[in-house]
Amino acid sequence: MDEVSWLGVVRHGESTGNVAAARAEQSGEEVIDIPERDADVPLSPTGREQAAAVNQWIGDLPADRRPTVAVVSPYLRARQTAELALAGVDARTWVDERLRDRELGILDLLTGKGVRARHPEEAERRARLGKFYYRPPGGESWADVALRLRSLLGDLRRDHAGDRVILFAHEAIVYLLRYLLEEISEPDLVTLARDGEVGNCSITSWVAGDDGRLGLEDFAVVHHLHREGATPTSEEGVDAEPV
Repeated sequence: MDEVSWLGVVRHGESTGNVAAARAEQSGEEVIDIPERDADVPLSPTGREQAAAVNQWIGDLPADRRPTVAVVSPYLRARQTAELALAGVDARTWVDERLRDRELGILDLLTGKGVRARHPEEAERRARLGKFYYRPPGGESWADVALRLRSLLGDLRRDHAGDRVILFAHEAIVYLLRYLLEEISEPDLVTLARDGEVGNCSITSWVAGDDGRLGLEDFAVVHHLHREGATPTSEEGVDAEPV
């Protein structure tokens, strides 16, 4: 099968929702105080600095290694990250709803404590079904997100074989791309998500080998943030599983 020559995914920069979620978890609140709907949560000032560091990283790449195609989640925090990171970059860019964050349904805006207090039956159901297959009412499971990503990857292979493609998306998207591209098992994916850390504006990438298959190059690296003096963060909440 034809393949893109390089694929990278950038988790969006720190958002105001990430900051609010971390504050709510630390203070033991049940509800995260975010006035916007999830799709409209913007970057924090730190998130904008992180996105600018990604722009510098891209600019420092040799011309034959810079992305030629960029696909962006429709959520504001991802679009703002892409706008800053791609400033001055000659890449065909579009928004694709298949890269949106996982939808949490009735668990949206709840901390782990809030889920256990307000929907204990859902906490129990999630514990029984597991992280990958649990779907909150009105929301999506990780398996649901994987299905839409399979569709996106198929389109990229068909329409952009040989291109260098960069995606701007969310924490769950990064893990599920690894699941799909590296054929990771469900148990190994759950372990990876439990033990790994996908920081804001971290970069994960795969490169096509001699067999044409994409192999992991880097996972959630943030050296570009350190180099540019941008504060690394790994705030969750908006992107994280709340139970």
